[in-house]
Amino acid sequence: MKLQLCYSPIACSMVPYINLTEAAADFEVLPVNMGKGQHNSPEYLRINPKHKVPVLVIDGEPLTENVAINVWIARNFPEANLLPKDPMKEIKAISLMAWCASGIHPGLTPNNNQKRFCDVPGTEESVKQCAQKLLDENFTVADNLLAGRQWFFDHYTAVDAYFFWTFIRAIRFDLKYLDLTKFKNCYAHYDRMRERPSVQKLLAFEKQTQDAFTKAA
Repeated sequence: MKLQLCYSPIACSMVPYINLTEAAADFEVLPVNMGKGQHNSPEYLRINPKHKVPVLVIDGEPLTENVAINVWIARNFPEANLLPKDPMKEIKAISLMAWCASGIHPGLTPNNNQKRFCDVPGTEESVKQCAQKLLDENFTVADNLLAGRQWFFDHYTAVDAYFFWTFIRAIRFDLKYLDLTKFKNCYAHYDRMRERPSVQKLLAFEKQTQDAFTKAA
């Protein structure tokens, strides 16, 4: 089986990179330079007409959308225990990943690109303030879910990688309207994730890819 991951630094393609590594999968990374518009190139649009990352190409067949990709990884590498074995807990794990995708992620992007959400001059701060209010609500939920726990379930799962990406992305923003330090449990989870070899490998690869993109600019 040939696996290729279309990946861009900082983006949520970090999530399947972590989980493929956790699964000890043999995969090739296809870096996508979104800063230079590579995701809108005719070549890339043939892989993913939605011009997004990640894409996991499985024996030449592209699979898009992070939730589907990570469920596929979990089901095809069951020994990695990336989803709970109990059917109800498995569904709840998929639900939490969908929440990361459709609940938390939309509060992240406006902090980086306000004009994508409102192009009226002078609205930038309002867009960021609204986005950070959404993050506050969602990280409060996550902080409560992580109270007294190391992971979202009884062991590390794909959910942990997805939430880690949302939180590290938020940390990297200059959040004027939200103090992330109040989310003690989220920060503790973030610290635990950074200790995992899969995450350390990801962060090293991210830097390497960013450096390569900078040199090519």
